[in-house]
Amino acid sequence: MNKKLIAIDLDGTTLNNQSEISEKTKSVFKKTREAGHTISIVTGRPYRISKQFYQQLGLDTPIVNFNGALCHMPADQNWKSQYHLTLERDIALDMLSLKKNLDIHMICAEVKDAFYADKFYEPNQNFFPNGKDSFMTLNSDTLKDNPTSVCLFTPKENQQLITQELITRYGNDIEVRTWGGETPCLEVVSAGVQKALGVERIADVYGFSQKDIVAFGDEDNDYEMIQYAGHGVVMQNGIDALKKISDDITPLTNDQDGLAVYLENYLNLA
Repeated sequence: MNKKLIAIDLDGTTLNNQSEISEKTKSVFKKTREAGHTISIVTGRPYRISKQFYQQLGLDTPIVNFNGALCHMPADQNWKSQYHLTLERDIALDMLSLKKNLDIHMICAEVKDAFYADKFYEPNQNFFPNGKDSFMTLNSDTLKDNPTSVCLFTPKENQQLITQELITRYGNDIEVRTWGGETPCLEVVSAGVQKALGVERIADVYGFSQKDIVAFGDEDNDYEMIQYAGHGVVMQNGIDALKKISDDITPLTNDQDGLAVYLENYLNLA
């Protein structure tokens, strides 16, 4: 078997329903790397709330954050193959007005090394590692640069309505994706940004052909990555639209070590 590039989503895929990496998953990933395969995290999360998983897995590979808007090497800030795509600042600030008529708990803008929010709201216990000290207030005085993304935290039943409003307002200037698993989030990034961009960049740098890319996902924001990979695998708990374009579906869910069990069998690691 050729060596593979394994592209892994986090929420709803690698992480269980408690937003943790199980011991089984850690063990299988260790075997995967020892067998010569390459693992890269490809997530909608910013790096500040994905780096703990990167570190737990002992990775030294590039990571893709913000649904493909940022591809970087954590240990090398000057990595020549990194990229960072941003959203127009004016669009980010204009989104604050959405809270007047729509049920949105929090709107936050992420730049590469800082985080701004209109209020303090904790979607989960890991979102603000340092509590209220983690962020600055989001307004026109504080946000000086174009952000990488804007996240809108709202119940799942509101996501379709808010997505349509975003598209009506900003049209072809944006992409709207979902991530978060049990912590539903709408993420707005610049037009053309999607996870496959980051996967393609990593594959080019490491010399993997498309047929040797294996990608795992569960949500709308994984669509292009699953489609692009030579072998796109959707979790049993994944959305139906994604399952329809997948090459395979895991028999088990993310809360049953579905990714680890599948990978163990697929790579003959047992």
